[in-house]
Amino acid sequence: MAEQRRDEQEPAGPRLDPEQVRQFQQFQQFQDFLRYQEAQQQQGGGVVPYQQAQPPAAPPPPPPPERFQQAGPPELPPGSQPPKRRLPRWARWILGKLLGWLLLLIVLVIAGRLAWNYFFADQDTGPTGTQGGGGTYHTNKILSTSPFEAVRSVYDAIAQEDPRNKEPLVAQACGRFDEPIQQKFAQNMGFPDCRAAVIALHAQVTHATRYAESMPSFRSTPVPGDELKISSCRDNITGGIRNGPALGLFTVRKVEKGQWLIVDHAPEPPCAPPQQTGTTPTR
Repeated sequence: MAEQRRDEQEPAGPRLDPEQVRQFQQFQQFQDFLRYQEAQQQQGGGVVPYQQAQPPAAPPPPPPPERFQQAGPPELPPGSQPPKRRLPRWARWILGKLLGWLLLLIVLVIAGRLAWNYFFADQDTGPTGTQGGGGTYHTNKILSTSPFEAVRSVYDAIAQEDPRNKEPLVAQACGRFDEPIQQKFAQNMGFPDCRAAVIALHAQVTHATRYAESMPSFRSTPVPGDELKISSCRDNITGGIRNGPALGLFTVRKVEKGQWLIVDHAPEPPCAPPQQTGTTPTR
């Protein structure tokens, strides 16, 4: 009976290795032995010891299902961190180049800003600024407290130059005018804007100090009212404007905090030549 069961074909299944086949055969022999003992007991006889074959050991557990399943990624032990993936070498190279260019751009922007502030700060800021005559004098004392000094300051700013950029003090000159009058002054002098006028007039000055001091900074006589007209030809103190161009007729008005602002400008006929002092003008 046992031999007849051994001859039966084994059901189709996954291919087993020799060790699993051997264990399976031992398990079948053990089952045959149990069936043999049961048959002897049912026939009423005593249990005949089965001498030819000893019961094998307990059958091994079936193979783990992992052997017949698709392999997956190995599990990490508890508490461990997955390994960090490093960027490819080419990606690290590109990233390094981008960071280098970014740092260079930042340095260039900072350097450009510093250079702009160094060379052109006087054009945008200062005690008056190009918009100083038009607004900030309302709250700050930044203009002249004398009407004659207001006009003389225009001459002085055109005569002087900034040693950093070798240009006249455009902000200080234009800032003495009310905003609409800055453009009017430039057009009366034959230039497109106040900055261009100041630069061109500065080029005609042959002696900075003498030119600036052609106009008085004050008069001992009281100023009648809050508005005054000051003529470059009539009110100069040297018999004419020396070592540079005359700038025309200024209308000066008293504003907040006792300051004087140039609120109008008009051209004048050519002034009489200045009195000769017997010295050769040098700049």
